[in-house]
Amino acid sequence: MSATSTLLIAWHSRTGASEALARAAADAGGERARLMKASDVQSSDLLDAAAYLFVCPENLATMSGMMKEMFDRCYYPVLGRIEGRPYATIIAAGSDGEGAQRQIDRIAKGWRLRRVVDPLIVKTDAQSPEEILAPKAPTELQLANAAELGEALSEGIALGVF
Repeated sequence: MSATSTLLIAWHSRTGASEALARAAADAGGERARLMKASDVQSSDLLDAAAYLFVCPENLATMSGMMKEMFDRCYYPVLGRIEGRPYATIIAAGSDGEGAQRQIDRIAKGWRLRRVVDPLIVKTDAQSPEEILAPKAPTELQLANAAELGEALSEGIALGVF
């Protein structure tokens, strides 16, 4: 399998929800899925992937800082070199997730990526400081939805749909 037949799943998590969702997607994506912490992703990893799944929490109505740092670090080195590649997102949020989603979509638009599936926003309903900071475990249904997304992206690569 060539490097350009892989699904790069870049994730960041503060309380465990995003990590669990990313891992569910990667497990279902099989051998095509490459799971990487956002802090470890380099521009070469983006260049070597056929498709992307970005998974992060929403913090204060924005994507997490570590995910933003990955985009900041890699944006210009891959600009004009990954156009047309498919992407999808999973956002873990207390109540909304739309702010983080919009940010990632704007970056993806700048890269000229193609969204191939609707955003998956997983709401944890955490509202108090204690709930927000507490470890999170997505429900079985939420994990199944993430797994379905990972499998669909991986199969889309394998079938040449993307």
